[in-house]
Amino acid sequence: MKIKAFFAFAALLAVFAFITSTFAQQSSFTPGTVWNMTYVKVEPGQFENYMDYLNTTYKKSMEFQKKEGYIVSWHVYAVANRREGEPDIILAVEQKDHLTNTQQLAIQKKVNEFLATDPHKADSGFGERKKMRTVSGGMELQELNLG
Repeated sequence: MKIKAFFAFAALLAVFAFITSTFAQQSSFTPGTVWNMTYVKVEPGQFENYMDYLNTTYKKSMEFQKKEGYIVSWHVYAVANRREGEPDIILAVEQKDHLTNTQQLAIQKKVNEFLATDPHKADSGFGERKKMRTVSGGMELQELNLG
């Protein structure tokens, strides 16, 4: 009796595994990396100053995060032929997956330590860049890999 129950249970598990793998194979996509886009409106006369910031502190931060495996890649895009209300620059950061707030805070703490910046100084630096730019929005996207 125990042997029959064992084989029945094993057969049930095999059927469940087959059904699960069949459903998993039916999707036409798999989730890919996550992209965080930040839209930046540069203040008049501040484009070169803001680019200097991006080429120093921002670049150093992004390269550190890439080296540590926190991000996959990062890019700075200029918006060509922008219309009213559109940003001048889009900052794009690619991550392996979505991050929780706790993970984001832990990464920011490590970046601040790397840059030898305390959180108060980092906050004030964000405010000081206001004379150069305004963050006008952003979005988080997840790539969908087809096939």
